[in-house]
Amino acid sequence: MNGENSHIQENDVAVEKQSPISAKQFMPRRKKITIIGISLAVVVGLSVGLGVGLTRHRSGGDDSLDTNNTNLQSPNESIRASKWKPQVGDSWQIVLKNTIRNDVDFTPDVSVWDFDLFENDKETIDKLHNRGKKVICYFSAGTWEKGRSDAGEFPETDLGGTLPEWQNERWARISNPKIRDIMKKRIALAASKGCDAIDPDNVDGFQNDENNLGLTAPDSVSYLTFLHDEAGKYNMSVGLKNAAAIIDDVMHVVDFSVNEQCATDQQNPECETFHKFIDAGKPVFHIEYPPDDDAQTYPDDLRKEICARKGAGKGSDRFSTVFKRMSLDGWVQFCNGDIHETAMVPGDSK
Repeated sequence: MNGENSHIQENDVAVEKQSPISAKQFMPRRKKITIIGISLAVVVGLSVGLGVGLTRHRSGGDDSLDTNNTNLQSPNESIRASKWKPQVGDSWQIVLKNTIRNDVDFTPDVSVWDFDLFENDKETIDKLHNRGKKVICYFSAGTWEKGRSDAGEFPETDLGGTLPEWQNERWARISNPKIRDIMKKRIALAASKGCDAIDPDNVDGFQNDENNLGLTAPDSVSYLTFLHDEAGKYNMSVGLKNAAAIIDDVMHVVDFSVNEQCATDQQNPECETFHKFIDAGKPVFHIEYPPDDDAQTYPDDLRKEICARKGAGKGSDRFSTVFKRMSLDGWVQFCNGDIHETAMVPGDSK
């Protein structure tokens, strides 16, 4: 990373500094999924073995979104010379609520940036590259979002139930070729902007009863394989967003994990499950949100426990952990206690 793996480092033991440094309705947060038992893993394994087709958060969008965009019909496709392989422990920042300002210093000084594909332009990505940074571009791969510029391309017959937390977002039938054609265009757009990787969200519809499309785990395995193959045409890496139940089936086609709340999901704490990525030499970009959805900061005691990789943080050693508000705006706190605020475009609070 240009020898500049950022001044923000991940520590397995939280060290509190004495002087810590120092908003798109596409705002992600952990979906409350229906917990599927051991039988799911059996079904996945059997289904894949029998040859069944081989695979949260942002939205709620409205018609005012995507003002920074972008023609999906004829992007200037570009292929990188080599594929970026993120490293275990890479420092990172994720911002999905607003457009990032590119006329000021990029804060914090991290190695990897994850932000919305539609809301940020090629100039921003070029400037980050000039500083030795890598860029992961986020989009929802498993849902229709009302405010997206390509929303009209989704066939109504391939849209399912509404996401409870996001009333302008519906599950999509990810096995349908028309849905996959839309994603091909999004991946081509990411390539044209210079994204090093993609962060396809909502590939876990099979774990959500409200999908109303009969989505299955093998559907998601097939879909991740498709996304990997398509991104591979441009030498872009692919991440797995949550979806713990299919890790074993897609590990060979994904390059990293983006995980939300594996430490504090009271229904199903699962950091130890995601540690399979670390064991495979692939990073886990890990987000924890405050226990109180409306909180503007993260409780110190809980942060220290997670960063000590004990208690709630058990199984998360060597994860690239950040603490974020539910809105996924520019605010971020790291394990060492440092707090930073990424500058947003003025007036860009959608």
